[in-house]
Amino acid sequence: MGHPYRMGSEDRRRRTSRDAVVARLREHGALSRAELVQRTQLSRPTVSSIVAELQQAGLIDEIAGSGPVNGSGRAATRIRLNRNAGAALGIDFGKRHLRVALADLGHQVLAERREELRFDHEASAAIERAAQLIDALLDEAGVDRRRIVGTAMGLPGPVTGPHGELGSSTILPGWVGVRAAEAMSERLGLDVVADNDANLGALAEWVHGAGRGCNTVVYVKISNGIGAGLIIDGQPFRGANGTAGELGHTVVDGHGRICRCGNRGCLETVAGAQALLDDLRPSRGELTAEQLLDRAAAGDGACRRVIADAGSAVGSTLATLCNLIDPQRIVIGGELAAAGELLLEPARAALARGAIPSAADATLVLGVLGDHAEVLGAVTLALRRSGVDLAAPSFAA
Repeated sequence: MGHPYRMGSEDRRRRTSRDAVVARLREHGALSRAELVQRTQLSRPTVSSIVAELQQAGLIDEIAGSGPVNGSGRAATRIRLNRNAGAALGIDFGKRHLRVALADLGHQVLAERREELRFDHEASAAIERAAQLIDALLDEAGVDRRRIVGTAMGLPGPVTGPHGELGSSTILPGWVGVRAAEAMSERLGLDVVADNDANLGALAEWVHGAGRGCNTVVYVKISNGIGAGLIIDGQPFRGANGTAGELGHTVVDGHGRICRCGNRGCLETVAGAQALLDDLRPSRGELTAEQLLDRAAAGDGACRRVIADAGSAVGSTLATLCNLIDPQRIVIGGELAAAGELLLEPARAALARGAIPSAADATLVLGVLGDHAEVLGAVTLALRRSGVDLAAPSFAA
């Protein structure tokens, strides 16, 4: 399943200029061409050319001028984004949650819903509930279904083939072997593309968040499962079969617990949220991940210890990844990212110990999009696949 991301240097410059124009229109609403020149620092011919291109595509409106007059003695006409040009849908499935978002062509979220799911939910039930929430979003935002230009969904596991089929290493047993994109497409009556949730988190943090402006970024989602999304040389990287970034199935303890993938001692069995809760059960009883984080923040020594140990294990694994791909930035997201420096400090120390000096220069930071990262990444993928994305990132050269 290819992604239309590749572009030459001239295309990048053009996209960067268009980004600047769109960003100012999103920020300030209607602006005249002269105001766009002033606010973007682009040349007048460049602004005029980009405005003409966006008008021809039906993505912006020109409205009658008001206020200060231009050199001809008339009020300058003003430009604004056309909110009726289209919208995109993003869907994020987790082990226990479902989140859907509706956004305009500039990635502005118009409506969003989140619901808890049964941990053992079946794909058919989750797909049906997602469709119901999407209907509610469209009604809430007043968006006609015919205006949807793209839909994408994220799932916690390797997603392979054009039909978006989930492999056996997903944390969703009820989805194994399901052609997720095809099933969702049939239910919605819309074209749907599916991808791994960490890949979508990487895309969102790269476009909008902590990875913006970097050419090579790793996004690590640490929840019940652990996965990584990779941006390499300015391009999202999925691998030959969609399984690139399965960081959680890196073996870190050859004598450790059996992992759901069938191997022994995978990182997920040491540093995943469920593994930490299992370790705490003898001394702290049954806890949720949220309770674990709350107790750690309040100073509970056992809870702080398991989070710090998880950080060390993740950092050691990331050291090997840094030696292989030499990223500029590593962004930590997912449920356990809420532990903050309690997780990051030991991860940084382990990374520094395990990576060669030049690769250890990668900065390790928290994501800024929180639990919205994956659904925003789904919106971004939907818009990119549609070809009418109004807020693509300024690609690094």
